[in-house]
Amino acid sequence: MTESPTIRPYRPADRPALDDICVRTAHNGQDSRPFYADPGIFPDTFAAPYAHLEPELAFVLDDGAGRAVGYILGTADTVRFAAAFREVWLPLVAHRYPEPTGSPDTPDGAIARLLHHPERMVVPELAAWPAHLHIDLLPEWQGRGYGRRLMRTFLAALRDGGVPAVHLVMATANRPARAFYDRMGFEEIDAPVDDSVVCLGRTTGDLDRL
Repeated sequence: MTESPTIRPYRPADRPALDDICVRTAHNGQDSRPFYADPGIFPDTFAAPYAHLEPELAFVLDDGAGRAVGYILGTADTVRFAAAFREVWLPLVAHRYPEPTGSPDTPDGAIARLLHHPERMVVPELAAWPAHLHIDLLPEWQGRGYGRRLMRTFLAALRDGGVPAVHLVMATANRPARAFYDRMGFEEIDAPVDDSVVCLGRTTGDLDRL
């Protein structure tokens, strides 16, 4: 019998669903497949490395039948994660997405450049928010309170691990996501990033208000 949707820890068997969710939400919250030659670069850059390197901070929304339909994942320590990304993760996937030799001239090349430069995640102005996260849900599961539950689960895990604050970087064009983060208590951080993105942060306390 199918059970109710629930938040649970990520399992290795969730990897195909994790990749699918990421691909279908990667283009400013929309499906990336019409815009990229190989959208598999998105999960290999923004989702799978977190599940691989810090599985204890990876949680999924299970539809009640065992299928992951949303996730939240991240790192407790961005500096440490960037180093592990280069040393452990990048050698596993770099051959699939060669780094452009010059300025990227395709959407895929732009993401490949990000993949090959994990140090971009280390921004001194974000040091007071040492953790960072990514959260995505399939469209049909959005707007139903599950994002809030995922966020609460992740923030509680950080808090219990002694991490005081978390940040995220999001595309400014993704207005529904910004509205969600505002409701979750995130506030804009003044950091030197590209105009196409914005940094948001919040403490891991005050979860009763979520």
